[in-house]
Amino acid sequence: MKELFVNPYQKICSHVDFVFGNGISTSLSSNIDIEYSKKTGKIKSFSANGKLIGTFRTDGGIALTIYGATLFLKDSQFLENCIIPIEDAVPFVSEGRSLFVKHVLHCGSNVRCGSDVAIINKDQSILAVGRSLLPFNYYSNGDKEWELEF
Repeated sequence: MKELFVNPYQKICSHVDFVFGNGISTSLSSNIDIEYSKKTGKIKSFSANGKLIGTFRTDGGIALTIYGATLFLKDSQFLENCIIPIEDAVPFVSEGRSLFVKHVLHCGSNVRCGSDVAIINKDQSILAVGRSLLPFNYYSNGDKEWELEF
């Protein structure tokens, strides 16, 4: 296995800050468990207290779990990576179904095409995590034929 030149904790923190916004990584404790790929030796996923926080994607993104999104939501800046659906769509999103643009009440400014997002209700409880198929400006321009993929 190849040795990393950077401390693995620092690497995860800088990657989280890059993907979700500067300072979000302060929500991570310093004693996280790291899983490495047996083939490449790269960091595959990271967890805390036996609960998975996220997995590194091959495209550079981080696939968050609901636990990971809940952890990052402690920082108010993470709200820029979140989408709030209208009340009628909450039961469907909670079941893991797609969220269509016409059911979006609010979208954070950090949501980009293909970015990992958290779907939260008005009380800031995590309903689901997924990837956005459109950037945030589509959610406010009246185009109602697009959806989020979960």
